[in-house]
Amino acid sequence: MSTHHPTTKKTPHRTRRRKNRVSPGLDVRHSVGVMSDFVPGIELSRAFYGEVVAPLVGSVPHSAALIGPGSEVLAFDTARSADHDWGPRVLVFAAAGEVEDVRARVVAGLPERFGGLPTVFGYHGVVRPGVVVTELGAWLTERLGFDPRGGVSPLDWLSSPWQSLAEVTRGEVFHDGLPDDGLEAVRAVLRWYPPDVWRYVLACQWRRIAQEEPFPGRCGEVGDELGSAVVGARLAREVMRLALLLRRRYPPYAKWLGSALARLPGSAELGESLGRALAARTWREREAALSAAYGRVAATQNRMGLAEELDARVRAFHDRPFQVIGGDRFARALLEAVSDPVVKALPLVGCVDQVADSVEVLLSPARARAVATAALGLVA
Repeated sequence: MSTHHPTTKKTPHRTRRRKNRVSPGLDVRHSVGVMSDFVPGIELSRAFYGEVVAPLVGSVPHSAALIGPGSEVLAFDTARSADHDWGPRVLVFAAAGEVEDVRARVVAGLPERFGGLPTVFGYHGVVRPGVVVTELGAWLTERLGFDPRGGVSPLDWLSSPWQSLAEVTRGEVFHDGLPDDGLEAVRAVLRWYPPDVWRYVLACQWRRIAQEEPFPGRCGEVGDELGSAVVGARLAREVMRLALLLRRRYPPYAKWLGSALARLPGSAELGESLGRALAARTWREREAALSAAYGRVAATQNRMGLAEELDARVRAFHDRPFQVIGGDRFARALLEAVSDPVVKALPLVGCVDQVADSVEVLLSPARARAVATAALGLVA
């Protein structure tokens, strides 16, 4: 097989092109250690599809994208990302009866290299071509535990981890030629929660804050600054997640949570408050910084008009000398605005990310669904 390098030629396929395409002749292997020369995975895969994969698929109706696992899907990849599970990747979705033929055609026609990178490489412990050909419904069921084209129930929404939903709805679709409910139609359905499910998830996030917001002060009062710092960090994470949820962003898993918040428009002051809370050496400094963060997310909720507008100032925790926002106030207001009787009757537990932190649960749709079912008492 021949070595193939990216070019700028046009193809007859409907592709989405942006600036900063892979330059002709660029050898990505020599750029992985130099951040300024790094080619983001989406750009690499976009060029790979347009110049190599699309001609191999030919006239067969299909959709093609870079979605699913991988930092490049969420645009968090850097040169460091290229040290493992890295290469030109494309997902091709075809009708079930066409999958085997398209797969054989693509695998047989792949060049050995593209942009200086092998087109067959190790990915999650398996050496295989960077092009995966599959049927859309099978892939969605494997990633989410259900096929959204058949409808999305409250259990489907609440058992789907935020990371998984982000991986399906982010990334980029290079071509969407499937008939009827194609890939972009599915992504549009999953782009964000229905309004009442959104309110419910937000209410449960406020509840998580309410459950621990007086503890940094209480720990500090008895001389446990370490305990106060640990609880303060937990609360900072909950505020970060709440801020993203309020702005219709699925919070990513821990490695990218701070990066996601930093990219959120208007989040600089919130980030500064949380940074002060984490750097604080005393509980009073920590409480003051968290209070400022609480006030910002409370004000954001008021502006969104999702529920009754509430006082966004902190107040004393009963008759104790600790300042809290009173997260339960905001949770109650959101629940009062819910009209769907199924959602309104749910216990204030939340989606699977608000119930479980275990990676082994969140990476398994079957386990995630079992946990959500048990916690919520829902059935499909």
